[in-house]
Amino acid sequence: MTPTQQSLANTVETIQDAAGRAITLRRLNALDKLRLFKAAGPVLAQNPLWLGMATLACATTDIDGVPVPPPANEAQVEALVGKLGDIGIAAIAKALAPSPTTQSLADHAGN
Repeated sequence: MTPTQQSLANTVETIQDAAGRAITLRRLNALDKLRLFKAAGPVLAQNPLWLGMATLACATTDIDGVPVPPPANEAQVEALVGKLGDIGIAAIAKALAPSPTTQSLADHAGN
């Protein structure tokens, strides 16, 4: 992990979803992802759609000031996704989406 990637992984950000909830996020690092694979189990760890939504949910560290512990099993991941709902997951996805770099913008400027 480069220093830039490492600093991004440790960045904590608070966003607000459409329901007005304050959701604090932290990008998952390699260890977090490994623990998520373990929580998902061998079948769900191979399901990219499930894993993608679980990854977004697992970036949550608190909701409205109430700490959210990292899920340790499938049921806890699903409970967290259920608590966040479509609105919370969408807000997290938007916040964690990679922003276009200056070079990327320059590459596409003429297209």
